[in-house]
Amino acid sequence: MSPIKKFYRKYLHNYIGLSALLSILITLIIETAARQSQMPYGGILFLVQHPLVFLYNAVIIFMCFSIGLLFRHRVFVCGCVSSFWLALGIVNGIILANRMTPFTTGDLAELKDGLTLVGNYMSKVQVALIIAAIAGIVVLVILSFNKAPVLQEKIRYKRAVPSVLAIIAICMGIWFTGIKTNVVDSYFPNLAYGYRDNGFTYCFLSTWLNQGVSRPTNYSKKQIEKIFSNKEWKTTVGNVKTDGDEDHPNIIFLQLESFIDPAICKDIKLSEDPIPNFRKLEKEFSSGKIQVPAMGAGTANTEFENMTGMSVKFFGPGEYPYKTVLKKENVESIPYDLKNIGYATHAIHNHRAAFYGRNDVFGNLGFQTFTSLEYMSDVSKTPKNWARDNVLTGQIMDALKSTKKPDYIYTISVQGHGKYPTEQVIENPRITVTEAPTQELKWQWEYYVNQLYEMDEFVKELTDTLKKYDEHVVLVMYGDHLPAMDNLTEENLVGNRNIYQTNYVIWDNYGMKKQNKDVYAYQMGAELLDRLGIHNGTMVTFHQHHRKDANYHQELQALQYDMLYGHKYVYQLSKTRPFTALNLKMGVKDIKIDKIVKIGNKYYIKGQNFTEYSEVTLDGDLLKTEYLGPTLLGLKEKVEPSDVKKMKISQVDKNDDEILSTTE
Repeated sequence: MSPIKKFYRKYLHNYIGLSALLSILITLIIETAARQSQMPYGGILFLVQHPLVFLYNAVIIFMCFSIGLLFRHRVFVCGCVSSFWLALGIVNGIILANRMTPFTTGDLAELKDGLTLVGNYMSKVQVALIIAAIAGIVVLVILSFNKAPVLQEKIRYKRAVPSVLAIIAICMGIWFTGIKTNVVDSYFPNLAYGYRDNGFTYCFLSTWLNQGVSRPTNYSKKQIEKIFSNKEWKTTVGNVKTDGDEDHPNIIFLQLESFIDPAICKDIKLSEDPIPNFRKLEKEFSSGKIQVPAMGAGTANTEFENMTGMSVKFFGPGEYPYKTVLKKENVESIPYDLKNIGYATHAIHNHRAAFYGRNDVFGNLGFQTFTSLEYMSDVSKTPKNWARDNVLTGQIMDALKSTKKPDYIYTISVQGHGKYPTEQVIENPRITVTEAPTQELKWQWEYYVNQLYEMDEFVKELTDTLKKYDEHVVLVMYGDHLPAMDNLTEENLVGNRNIYQTNYVIWDNYGMKKQNKDVYAYQMGAELLDRLGIHNGTMVTFHQHHRKDANYHQELQALQYDMLYGHKYVYQLSKTRPFTALNLKMGVKDIKIDKIVKIGNKYYIKGQNFTEYSEVTLDGDLLKTEYLGPTLLGLKEKVEPSDVKKMKISQVDKNDDEILSTTE
């Protein structure tokens, strides 16, 4: 008898015992992958230090194995369940090697976007190895179905089904008991620490099962009514409109990707300060710390809080509202509130329009225009292939000049984005790292601080340009989150800081009073509008007048639930209508065809505002196009002369050939 058959006869008949053993082994591997700084003993340390939590996670995997009792191909079931959980655990390890937040089910919703960034994070060899590993796993699972031993006797379903149901019931009982007795946490204020303390398996499932804002206790029209005074209900809450006659300044939010003051990190020393301009502005203008909801990644959640006045902590762990509720719901926001008093609203981002679904979501957030990378020409790139931020100065000025109204412009930068290389990339850097814990961190920080230096130069260029602008402008600048660096831990930060704090500055060109104050990202919009004498809007009114209420956070959660998932009592009580989605225009400049000429056998399209992402289209089909400049495109395909007049220009996301907009 072969060894495999001996093993089969000895253990596969004791499937429960084998499943329990595999569950423990897989949990060890998953937790080891999640604790890279403790390799190769991370999983064992987790077992020793948190035995109940470890077994709690193993029980969840064991519950998945239990379905094998219903099949004769139990080796195949074991292979499928094992492959599933090991794959998730290994992906989590890969993600943690590149950012500070772990793998969530929200990332699966971002899979399409994530695949477009693979080249920014991994080498071709690493990608090839991962593809080979996936292929190998698939082959092994298939072989386990065709070649592995099969249980000879028939399945007695009258016994098997109740057994499986009983195991699931017991495991679910353990799940809820663990939460009730605080063996595991049900809320993760810090997602990375939540995964570390509660285990990957439980936390990953929590990000799937726990989404949206929970219905508050005693949610009712009366509960919502009590939040605001009668005067507030009549004057500022809800979809309040004014005649727009007041003279308001232009408002610009500039969210700087991974922008921090490197001096907050104790064990990094630099040859010179990479952010002298930002530091100078901090001393001269209103400034302070801003508490953001993300760490190492999660740009979209920081901008969501700033735009809406809502807190993402009331959503599910690791959830991106852009990818869930905002895909189908529009929500009152600062852009909507300002549009009601006569502002034009613009969003700008020097990255793909479709990333985080912004080209779908921004219309639901009150933006009239959105200028993404596809609408910017001749953009310079970093060594890691991110767009440099200096392109944003011109884009901001274009938005300001596009209307005669006061403008609200939300600008999202990208230059400081990771992954940061662990080898030297910049040969002659302006700034060098003179002291770092490891050689890998030295190169990571050296690359990062030189991007910071260029971003700081962009800040100076922008403020110098706005200083000369003949309209009043207020510019709010801040970092969206800390960069993904292993040594950025709370223990390694100077002063009384935490890993969710970055710095902000409120700059202006007309002499606002300097006021230093620490704020949360969801309070920043209301705080700024209060200083400008603007008070309309639900969340604006709430944060301006109720920040010191005893039930502030409970009321904030109730408002978020009501406005996004509930009966929208806010608008019934204020006797206003809920906001409706806007028809989002891509780009502030119109892309036009002026003339199509034929030279030899080739057509050339002369026009305005073309970019490298402009493609000629015919009846919705993309034609091969050569970008020759902002006013000239070359057609690289043959077309019938009768079709020339039907040709249009589309802006195209080149990662998946998605058409973002097309000329009329």
